[in-house]
Amino acid sequence: MLPAFAFSTAGTIRFGRGEAARAIPEIRALGRICLVTGRTPARADWLTDALNDVFLITISDEPDVGMIETAVASARAFSAQAVVAVGGGAAIDAGKAIAALIPATRPMLDHLEVVGQGLPLDNAPLPFVAIPTTAGTGAEVTKNAVISVPSHRRKVSLRDARMLPDLAIVDPSLTDRCPHGVTLASGLDAITQVIEPYICTRANPLTDALCRDAIPMGLRALPQLMIGEDAQARDRMAWVSLCGGLALANAGLGVIHGLAGPLGGLSGASHGAICGALLPHGLAMNASRVENRASLERIDEIRGWIAGALGGDMANAFATLHRWACDAGLPGLDAQGISEQNRLDAAKAAASSSSMKANPASLTPQDMVDLMSAAR
Repeated sequence: MLPAFAFSTAGTIRFGRGEAARAIPEIRALGRICLVTGRTPARADWLTDALNDVFLITISDEPDVGMIETAVASARAFSAQAVVAVGGGAAIDAGKAIAALIPATRPMLDHLEVVGQGLPLDNAPLPFVAIPTTAGTGAEVTKNAVISVPSHRRKVSLRDARMLPDLAIVDPSLTDRCPHGVTLASGLDAITQVIEPYICTRANPLTDALCRDAIPMGLRALPQLMIGEDAQARDRMAWVSLCGGLALANAGLGVIHGLAGPLGGLSGASHGAICGALLPHGLAMNASRVENRASLERIDEIRGWIAGALGGDMANAFATLHRWACDAGLPGLDAQGISEQNRLDAAKAAASSSSMKANPASLTPQDMVDLMSAAR
C-alpha cells in the first residue's frame, strides 16, 4: 500500500537554457523590483539592465539577522512591490527572507525557529522570483530561508509555507564557468540533498522518483566538471540540485544537514563544503546503526551508484567517495576551520535540528562526534 503524502513547491518552475532571459518581460511586469544578488552583482547585469525600476541589494556573505533587517528597511523605503534573487543559496535565502519580512508587522526574531518563537508570518510575502546561479542548494523550491544569528552562533530557519517562490527559474547556463571550488562544494551539497531524502524516514513515492534518478546522475556529472567545463554536465547538476530542493522540502534530510547547520553557525565555514566532507562518513555511520531493512537496502543502492560512478567495489564505496572528494580538492573539517569544540557543540545542537527528525538511524551525540572526527 502506498503511503499518503503531500507535495508543495514553487508556483511555477521553469527549467532550461535561456529560460532566464525569456522570463524578463514577466519579471518587469511585477513593478518596482528589489533585486538581490550575490557578492558579484555584475553576474546579474543581464537582468538589472532590462528592468525599469530596480533597487539593488548585494549579499556578500551568508545572510545574518542584521543584514536582513537592514535590507528589509531599505526595500520598504524603496516601496518594493516584488523581490527577485539572482545568485547562490545565500542570495536566494536572503531574497526569500526579505520578500517575507517587508510586509511583516512583528520583529524578525518572532518568526525565527530555535532562537525565536517560530511564529508564522502575519502577512503574505511579496511576490518572489528565485534564479539560482549555482547548482547546489535547491533553495529556489523550498519554503524556508536559512539565517545566521551571530549572537547565538547558530544558523536557523525563517519558515512559512507562503515563502515558496512564485517563480523559480533554473537556467543551467547561469552556472557555466562557475569556479572549481564552488562547483565541487555546491555539487556535493546537491548530491547530499538527493541522498538524504531518499534514505530518510519521510520519503514518499514522488520524492523517491526524483531522487532515484538524480543520485546516479549527480555522481556521474560532478566528476566530469572536475575535469573541465561541460555544458551537459552543468545541465545535469542543475537538474540534480532542483530535485534535491523538491525532495528535501517534501520528505526531509538527516544527520549530515543536522550537523552542517550548527557547524556553519559555529565556524562560518561553507555549508556545501561541510556537507561534502560529512557525506561519506554520515552514510557509513547510518549504515552501521540503521535497523530498518528497507533503509539498509536503500543505503546499499547508494553504495552501488557510488561504485558505478567512481569505480571500486560496493563494500568500500563510502571510502571511495571520501578519497575522490579529497583528490578533487575538498578540504576536511579541520582545514575548513572547524575546531574540536565546534564539533562537540554541533553534536549537542543537532538534537534540536529539524533535519535530524527524519534520519533513518537513531544516533547518539557520541556517534555524531565520531562521524565528524572521521571527516576531519
